[in-house]
Amino acid sequence: MLSHLQIKNFALIDDLSIELGDGFNVLTGETGAGKSIIIDAITAILGERISSEMIRTGADKAVVEAAFDLSGNERAHSKAAELGFDMEDGMLLISREISSTGKSQCRINGRLSTISMLKELTSGLIDVHGQHEHQWLLDAQKHLDILDQWCGPEAVELRSKTAELYSNLRKLKDELEQLKRDERERARLLDLYEFQRNEIEAAKLSAGEDEELMAERSRLANAEKLHELASEIYSVLSGSGLEIGASDLLSSALSQAQSMAALDESLSSVVQDIETALYAAEQAQTAIRAYRDDIEFNPEKLEAVEERLDLIRTLKRKYGDTIEEINAYGAEVAKKIEGLANSEERAAELTEQIEKVEDELLGVARRLSDLRKVRASEFAKAVEAELADLAMSSTRFDVSFTECEPGSRGIDAVEFVISPNPGEPLKPLAKIASGGETSRVMLALKTVAAGADKVPTLIFDEIDTGIGGRTAQILGQKLAVVAQMAQVMCVTHLPQIASRANHHYSVEKSVKGDRTLVSIRLLKNDDRVDEIARMLGGTEDSQTAAQHAREMLEAGYRLSSHG
Repeated sequence: MLSHLQIKNFALIDDLSIELGDGFNVLTGETGAGKSIIIDAITAILGERISSEMIRTGADKAVVEAAFDLSGNERAHSKAAELGFDMEDGMLLISREISSTGKSQCRINGRLSTISMLKELTSGLIDVHGQHEHQWLLDAQKHLDILDQWCGPEAVELRSKTAELYSNLRKLKDELEQLKRDERERARLLDLYEFQRNEIEAAKLSAGEDEELMAERSRLANAEKLHELASEIYSVLSGSGLEIGASDLLSSALSQAQSMAALDESLSSVVQDIETALYAAEQAQTAIRAYRDDIEFNPEKLEAVEERLDLIRTLKRKYGDTIEEINAYGAEVAKKIEGLANSEERAAELTEQIEKVEDELLGVARRLSDLRKVRASEFAKAVEAELADLAMSSTRFDVSFTECEPGSRGIDAVEFVISPNPGEPLKPLAKIASGGETSRVMLALKTVAAGADKVPTLIFDEIDTGIGGRTAQILGQKLAVVAQMAQVMCVTHLPQIASRANHHYSVEKSVKGDRTLVSIRLLKNDDRVDEIARMLGGTEDSQTAAQHAREMLEAGYRLSSHG
């Protein structure tokens, strides 16, 4: 609910603070006292366009601030979270600043916000019903929501099932559309993937193959040089072509060292070292001879190795930096081919599933439509009865149905239609010209719907236009009933309505110096009696008017206490 309103430099208002209560709140005062200005300030909080002309003369800017207590309002919390605003302790603080330059700035819980975000958030917090503001009533999308709530749990369950089936249907259709989106593109991709797979599979690459090939290429390309060097090394070790080789020299050194060790045991380690060196030299001699003898002079094999390496380099440029990555890409492409190749089969499956879900959706939607149409006539009669109590006895009200394609809300496009005057055809509510009539229709719907709409705060302005007497009493009673389900704020000139309020505020205009000021105060006890007496047309010292005011207030208290 709207718990606090602060208005600064707005029209005739200098600085006004209002603490609002739950239940039924009324604003009363003389004509021109500034009640409508307060309503205009509230519409600023809702994101409505406000002219810079509304800034109080002499001020640079106007500021309107509102605090909402939304504890337990899951819908409001969800909407705020969706828009990125956190509501601590269930409180929502909104500030709107209008500068003399025409610029506007708004904040939500201290954070700068756009007007569009402000409108989206507050659309479910306050409905203003008056001469020009009746957004809920004129939104045909809301009419179906109200009717379904009226129809009861069965309709709510069927609508939930309809929404679920429609959501499933959309997912299936989206997948099928994706499959069929571009058959030529699918065929092109299939050809490309098959080429890539075949190219990789034909290569039959193995891990580490590129390194082995590079080593082999080096040996083959340098075979002549390697043979020459190996021969030289063998000659040095074996003495081939020389007078004596390294092995022979080491053998001679070993013999001499052994003779020395026989004379001096401390040289035994030297003997071992020479033995080791001799053994290593003989081993190297054998290995280098074998290497020399195995060297290939094979240009054809070298060419084959070069071609293989060139193939690997080409594949690396296309599919990965390593052989492992190339093979992994080939496996991935194979999966893609399988997916594309099976798309026709999947498309057939999806088409069959879509047909089944469409049939089920249509069946559930028709059951929901039949239920709506049966209950709609009862709903219309109940609204007409409420309108008759509100001095609109000649008004005809009905629910217009138009069949549409199955959707999340069924197959019905629903709109409330009305004929306020005898002989006139039924027309959409948006065609109603009178603000007073619109407000009374709104009240009738609110009374009949009994909480179907979850907007926590309702504001009625000029709802009492053209009525009085018994009708005024009934109007006050119905406002009190609605106030049991939502916070109600009503600007009124009728004592019959004011006497039913839980909280009564008097809006007063005064002149200080050369400035006109608007003030507001919460009335209690004798002050409230005096205000009711004034509204009855009496003077402050009129005992009759005062007594009548007390009786009306007492009657209001009794009615409130009995529900």
